[in-house]
Amino acid sequence: MAGSLMFTVSLIAKKRGYKPSREARANRREVGLQFLDSLWSLSLPFGIILGLRFGLFTPTEAGAMAVLASAIIGVFIYKELKFEHIKPILKDTIYGTGTVVLIIVAASVFGYYLNWERIPQLLTEQLLLLTQNKWAMLAILNAFLLFIGMFLEGGAALIIVAPLLVPVVVTLGVDPVHFGMIIIVNIMLGGVTPPFGSMMFTTCSVTKVPVGDFVKEVWPFILALFFALLVVTYFPSLVMFFPNLM
Repeated sequence: MAGSLMFTVSLIAKKRGYKPSREARANRREVGLQFLDSLWSLSLPFGIILGLRFGLFTPTEAGAMAVLASAIIGVFIYKELKFEHIKPILKDTIYGTGTVVLIIVAASVFGYYLNWERIPQLLTEQLLLLTQNKWAMLAILNAFLLFIGMFLEGGAALIIVAPLLVPVVVTLGVDPVHFGMIIIVNIMLGGVTPPFGSMMFTTCSVTKVPVGDFVKEVWPFILALFFALLVVTYFPSLVMFFPNLM
């Protein structure tokens, strides 16, 4: 995914004639100094992952821990976070999350409605009637999951869809770990895809970019991610390399 996005950025930059931010690449000394200066900030994601892996806090609590760690680093280490910064930070947070939370609420209610009407179960039964070939089924499920990801918040989509589809693909001989990766990439891709991708609205809210402008620029990246999705789907040996070592 990273490779496909980097390639896309490179093509767009060359086509539009973007200039580099500096004339020469940073030398080793500059890289080393910047790394030391950034070490505390870089430690945050690793601290969150380790805390989750060791069971020190839940994913929801991890957000609060990240805020606490950021405040401590900003005040006592970088010494750039001041009391007067708190009010604009809170305003930005409320502005950024308020819009997204409303979308997530609507998506969750929609998910409950689908479950109540047994629509996912009915769709799953219909899918099994279409084909017994696992590769054809994965192509159909990719289209289905992308569609679901456009309209449902990621957590709701996982809770509703995964338990229904996993037995289907396991019956056809697909490894559940492999299919788990396919589901995650699909829902992520659906989340940045118009018209109702929740991550699209989050990104636009945080960056203060109009949704219309985002939609115009995002298509090359969606195509790049779709290519990565096809690789994940049809080259299971890549996905399963490390799990198989275990």
